[in-house]
Amino acid sequence: MKKCTYPAVLTIAGSDSGGGAGIQADIKTFSALGCYGMSVITALTAQNTLGVTAIHSVPPAFVKAQLDAVLQDIRPLAIKIGMVHSPELVVVIANALRQYPDIPVILDPVMVATSGDRLIAQETVTHLVSELFPLSALITPNLDEAALLAGMPIATVNDMETAGKIIMEQGCKALLLKGGHLQQNQLTSLLFAADGTIKRFTSHKIETKNMHGSGCTLSSAIAAYIARGETLAQAVALAQDYVHGAILHGKDVTTGKGHGPLNHFYNPQKMILNVE
Repeated sequence: MKKCTYPAVLTIAGSDSGGGAGIQADIKTFSALGCYGMSVITALTAQNTLGVTAIHSVPPAFVKAQLDAVLQDIRPLAIKIGMVHSPELVVVIANALRQYPDIPVILDPVMVATSGDRLIAQETVTHLVSELFPLSALITPNLDEAALLAGMPIATVNDMETAGKIIMEQGCKALLLKGGHLQQNQLTSLLFAADGTIKRFTSHKIETKNMHGSGCTLSSAIAAYIARGETLAQAVALAQDYVHGAILHGKDVTTGKGHGPLNHFYNPQKMILNVE
């Protein structure tokens, strides 16, 4: 008898009570792309479009309990990891993932706030690099995070290439360096592969303040497309297009008093059914 399943995707990240980023953005993205979304929550935030007012960390033991509950029952076809704010959480997540080496992991190393403030301590960054980089199919830092990882300022696309090569030497299998923070009208992102090749993605910058959760959405979209069976390079290309569309279709919408979210459902897909 044939078995029918959904392409399941797991996010391991923090909760955004305002709904624009974190696991809320992740699950919206999975759903919009026809996938079945699941979550392991690492932190709770009191947050809206104006900022974060409080953070409540989830104990590592309970994060482990969530991971075990999901992975032992509903096997994801891809996993996205967002903000992991302590070395203890890094170890818990890494230990769980080592039991499932065949599941592709997309790591969005959330380390620096839009304001430029550090969100996690250097000890946690060190653990991310040593424990989670080798387990991840792709790392997706923005320019501030890449500058921190590479130990150099990044102001141009040439700087991005130099920094990307340095980060690749830290144990990455592949790296997507997002250039959204460059002061240019054309956005450039670079995909570094293990064989040394670099693929360039370009798009026009959209003038809007509704960008909250764009990084979360991109890494989640990549995970969703991988769960749908796309190659890594094709998943990145499709995810870039999806995020560009979500920003474009939400650019003039008012949600709250600050930086609003993307329009995740500008072109929703029906839930995909895989028949085995």
